[in-house]
Amino acid sequence: MKRFDVVGFGALNVDKLFKVNKIAGAEEEGFIIDCEEVCGGSAANTIVGLARLGCKVGFIGKVANDREGKMLVEDFRREGVDTSGIIQVNDGRSGVVMGFVDEKGERALYVDPGVNDTISFAEINKKYAFQTKFLHLTSFVGEKSFQTQKKLVEALPETVKVSLDPGELYARKGIAELEPMISKAFVLMPNQAELKLLTKMNDYKKGANLLLKKGVKVVAVKLGSKGCYVTDGNEKHLIEPFKVHVVDTTGAGDAFCAGFLYGLLHGKSLYECGKLGNFVASKCIMKIGARPGLPSLEDLKQNKLA
Repeated sequence: MKRFDVVGFGALNVDKLFKVNKIAGAEEEGFIIDCEEVCGGSAANTIVGLARLGCKVGFIGKVANDREGKMLVEDFRREGVDTSGIIQVNDGRSGVVMGFVDEKGERALYVDPGVNDTISFAEINKKYAFQTKFLHLTSFVGEKSFQTQKKLVEALPETVKVSLDPGELYARKGIAELEPMISKAFVLMPNQAELKLLTKMNDYKKGANLLLKKGVKVVAVKLGSKGCYVTDGNEKHLIEPFKVHVVDTTGAGDAFCAGFLYGLLHGKSLYECGKLGNFVASKCIMKIGARPGLPSLEDLKQNKLA
C-alpha cells in the first residue's frame, strides 16, 4: 500500500511579490502598487494544489532555520502536506524569489536559492521517496541538487512513476543532460517555450513526439492562453482554456500540473487530464500569487470534473 499519491521534490521558496505598473527594462523606472509575501516553489505549489484536491502528498526539499524556513514548513502543515521529508539545517538561508507582476498579470522573477541548492543524495530519506505513486520533479538553480535528483530517479523502483515539470532552467540544459529523468518520466509537462528550448523544435507537436521517442509516456504542453496540447503517441488533443479574468499568472503552470496529475491518479482519460489541468490553472490566475486561487475538491465536483 502506497503512503502517498504524489511526493514533490524541488525548491522551496518564499515568494515576495510586488504588483507594479510595468516590468521595467534596463535604464527604466517603474513603481510598486502593492506587495505580498507568500510561500512558493514550483513543485511545492503543485503539491499544495493536489492537497486541496484531496490527494495524499509529501515533499522532499531543504530549508534553513530562519523565518522563511519556518514559514514554508508551517504553510505545508496547514495545507495538509506531510513535511517529514523536508531537510532542516541550522546554517544558510532559505530560498526566496522576488517577483514583479504588472497590471496585465505578466511577471519577472529573481531567484535567491539559498540552501535549496545544497541537497545531497545522502540527506534524502529513500524510503520516503519510494512510498508514492508519483515523484514530481521541478528545477533547482544549482548543480548539486540537480545531480541528487538524477541519482534518486535512477534509484527509484519501477512502482514509482516520475512526473517532470522542467521549467526554463532545466529546459536550457537540453535533452542529453536531462536524459536520466526524461527516459524514466511517465509524464513531462513543459510550457511551449520550455519545450522549444529542450528539443530545439519550433513546432510543439514535433517537440512532444521527440520526447515520446526518448521514453516519456505522456507529454502535456502548456500553451497559456491557448490551453494545452496532450499526447501519448496514440491520442493527440488540443484542449481549449477556461476563459477567466487574469490577475496574476504566477504559478499557473504549477497549478496545471496539479490538475493533470489528479486526473492521472484518478484514471481519467488524457483529454480529461488536460481539461483538469486547464481548470486548476484558470482558478490560480484569478488571484495574486501561486496558491490563493487553487481550487478545492468541491470546486471540481461543482464543475463536474472530479
